[in-house]
Amino acid sequence: MPDLYAVIGNPISHSKSPIIHTEFALQTKQNMQYSALIAPLDDFVETVKTFREQGGKGMNITVPFKLEAFELSTQLTERAKQAQAVNTLKFDGDQLLGDNTDGTGLARDITINLNTTIAAKRILLMGAGGAARGVILPLLEHQPIVLAIANRTVKKAQDLKQQFDGYGHLKAGNYADFVDGDFDIIINATSASLDDELPQLPAGLFNNNSLAYDMMYSNEPTRFLIFAKQQGVKHLADGVGMLVEQAAESFFLWRGIRPNTKNIIHLLNQTK
Repeated sequence: MPDLYAVIGNPISHSKSPIIHTEFALQTKQNMQYSALIAPLDDFVETVKTFREQGGKGMNITVPFKLEAFELSTQLTERAKQAQAVNTLKFDGDQLLGDNTDGTGLARDITINLNTTIAAKRILLMGAGGAARGVILPLLEHQPIVLAIANRTVKKAQDLKQQFDGYGHLKAGNYADFVDGDFDIIINATSASLDDELPQLPAGLFNNNSLAYDMMYSNEPTRFLIFAKQQGVKHLADGVGMLVEQAAESFFLWRGIRPNTKNIIHLLNQTK
């Protein structure tokens, strides 16, 4: 009987996780079955419990349950503690190990798939919500010169700076504070792209060799990537690679094997 895994969320029908993990299992010859599971908005804990009782070995967590998964976990990795959110659960007897693989997925996509160094670079992170919090520590582990957090509500950016101050050189402010900041990597961690909107970006954030990275992805370029291209940026990327790399990190946590990601990233990009 195959080991059971699932992605849980609400809504969930759009999730590409079953495609990704099924491909990983075939590639690595793992006897496992991966499905999408919708949970009632008020019944996440019971849905997880039922899945475990049915023999489930682990789960990916998506919107809107990452905070509830954080609270449900009996053990947390350091990156999950700092993110204050969980996107991966591993079941081991009575223990529920909570992890957050989003930031590692982002960092691996940038450094491996996009062949861009983070070390000794100047990074601007747009947004100060849960998506931003989840990627700060893995980015700082690569030792950039500075990680600047820009947010419309400056207090939220300052709070994140204070939380992570001991891990690297951070700055916080609104977007206008970083004009002419000459950033090498600019990452959109806001939800603006979900609504086909553009964050309040001034011109002058990019240099000629900047990488503009949107953590969201869609069939068409996001407004942020369109804006970056208009500013002369040639290196553009959306979040498809991050999606696959965070899944690979979850798979590694569960199975102890790191799958190859390049083919599945190419497949997803081809089917946009």
